Formats: sequence, C-alpha cells, structure tokens
Amino acid sequence: MTQDIPSPADERPSKSQLKREMHALQALGERIIAMSPAERARFPLSEDMLAAVEETGRIRSHEGRRRHMQYVGKVMRREDLSAIQAVFDEIEQEERRRDLAFHRLEKWRDRLIDEDDSAVEAFIAEHPDADRQALRQLIRNAKSERERGKPPTNARKLFKLIRETAGL
Repeated sequence: MTQDIPSPADERPSKSQLKREMHALQALGERIIAMSPAERARFPLSEDMLAAVEETGRIRSHEGRRRHMQYVGKVMRREDLSAIQAVFDEIEQEERRRDLAFHRLEKWRDRLIDEDDSAVEAFIAEHPDADRQALRQLIRNAKSERERGKPPTNARKLFKLIRETAGL
C-alpha cells in the first residue's frame, strides 16, 4: 500500500504558469508605460519601477526594448499589484462615467435638432444658465445643414455648447 504524498514539485507552479504570470506582469507594465506622466502619477509605484518606466523612453532598438520589458516584468513582481489594479479599475470607472455623460449630451443634441421648441424648453429648464440665443441659432443652422445634406458643422458646435453648458 502506497500513500500519495504530495512532493514539493507538485506544489510549485509549472514553468508554463510562471511564464504566463511573467507575460501578464510585462503587459501590466506596458499599460503603465503607455500612460501620460499625469496618469502614471496616480499609481503607487516604487522608485525602481518609476526608473524603469523612465528608461523605456530612451531605448530605441527592438531587442533592447524586449529585454527591458522583461526587466519591467521582473520589477512589477515587487509592486503592490492589488493597489495598481485598484487604480486601473478607478480609471476605467471614470472613463465609463464620462462616456455615459457624453452619450447623454449626444441624445440632447439629437433631441434638440429633431424635436420642436418643447425640447429646447426642457433643456433650458434643466440648464437655466444656457445661452438661449446661441442655442436656438445653432439648432436652426444644424437643422438647415441636415436638410441640405451638408457636413454637420453646426451640430458639432451645438454639441460643444451643450457640453460647456453641462460643465463637462
């Protein structure tokens, strides 16, 4: 009778699993490198990671960059990945909120162009500080453009006015 005693080799991750984890860390590092310095400042990164990110901009050769990204993955192992992921999640939520806000503004623009004065009054009721004269002028011009099959220059200006009025 033999007992199944787990050996230390059974408990370690496989070489393939280690490679997948390393590639995931490199990809995370690449996402951080691709961000602007202002966005990157939101992340809790160590001095080593910040130095590695800064060094990336100076590397020109393809092979050098590939090796450097392996180094970035190695440095990422020592970072607080849960805190970094929390910042990524926060950025993603902000982008979703901004996209939803823009979709609402696009609906307002379409409604203002498609409907009659009741839509204008509803918009003004929701945004009392709106420039009524400019709003009505742009709506008139946008309707005229649409009827004549012209490019939507005034519709874009209307969207910009709506966005500024809504404070986005």
